[in-house]
Amino acid sequence: MAHQHQLDGVLRTLKLSGMLDTLDARLVQARAGDLGHLEFLQALCEDEIARREATAVTRRVRAARFEEPTTLEDFDFKFNPSIPAALIRDLATLRFLTAGESIILHGPVGVGKTFIAQAIGHHACRHGHSVTFTKTSRLLADLAGGHADRTWTTRLRRWARTDLIVLDDFAMRDFTPAQADDLYELITERANRSIVITSNRRPEDWYPLFPNPVVAESVLDRLINTAHHIHMNGRSYRPNKRPGRPETEPAPKARPETQKPVASR
Repeated sequence: MAHQHQLDGVLRTLKLSGMLDTLDARLVQARAGDLGHLEFLQALCEDEIARREATAVTRRVRAARFEEPTTLEDFDFKFNPSIPAALIRDLATLRFLTAGESIILHGPVGVGKTFIAQAIGHHACRHGHSVTFTKTSRLLADLAGGHADRTWTTRLRRWARTDLIVLDDFAMRDFTPAQADDLYELITERANRSIVITSNRRPEDWYPLFPNPVVAESVLDRLINTAHHIHMNGRSYRPNKRPGRPETEPAPKARPETQKPVASR
């Protein structure tokens, strides 16, 4: 026991708590003859790797500041059959991130756009990517604050360096000239880095929200024409979540919409 106590101290000093947490269980296996010397050491190393990976995922998820933890496994695609489940699951492989592509989820209120966007972001966190979730209005307010206190460049770089940004509620209202310019700088700074956007408006309806058509074309050409477009249509989940409401009735059958390729403007 004295030797084990000394080993505990060594593992703590080396910050190998993953080994420390499973040491007793691995010793039981070794004493039972289930693990040889090398297998025992390898098992302890794998325990440490697993702990570090889990800690890193937790840290990335916390840094992303999601509104709620969501996963695609938790999303009920049967509720609205017109939502393209196969396409969304394919995007969840994260090949779009490697390619520097973006995703636009658009459709009416309440159909699950934010849920899906956060689920994709959460999946990216689990696979080693840095993610930031934010309402578009908050991002623009943060950049506006940078103009006031002369930290704009620092703030822009902070938003630009994350592997994936999830911009929720994009194009809710008209952009001011300053907001449009800030969006242009952000999109330019994030060249070849992915963005997931949710919006209640169709992408083609975003152009009139910009005060300057040239800026609108510069911003949206980079966003719209490098993105996977997913139209999410159907009933809202929210009325069915009210306290005291009965279980959700089966969703009516709907024809899945054909995904059209993005057309260049």
